[in-house]
Amino acid sequence: MGVTKKPDLNDPVLRAKLAKGMGHNYYGEPAWPNDLLYIFPVVILGTIACNVGLAVLEPSMIGEPADPFATPLEILPEWYFFPYFKYFVQCPISYWAFF
Repeated sequence: MGVTKKPDLNDPVLRAKLAKGMGHNYYGEPAWPNDLLYIFPVVILGTIACNVGLAVLEPSMIGEPADPFATPLEILPEWYFFPYFKYFVQCPISYWAFF
């Protein structure tokens, strides 16, 4: 979206504001890239800082804590390791050297 209001530089009120250093974006200066390139990093870094702060101060616990002394009765591998797992379970240890 472009500039919708063209500044009237002959207007004495506008000239007075511009002389004081006021009137930024008041007289039709586009927000892109002047303001948005400044405000985007501020917002992004602020969001990251808030997320890191919340993660440090209030960590969320997902599920139950792990108990290293309680293991399941039967530990099974992923489906793509089943053939090797069955082979290693059924073969004596002396044959394992071939793999």
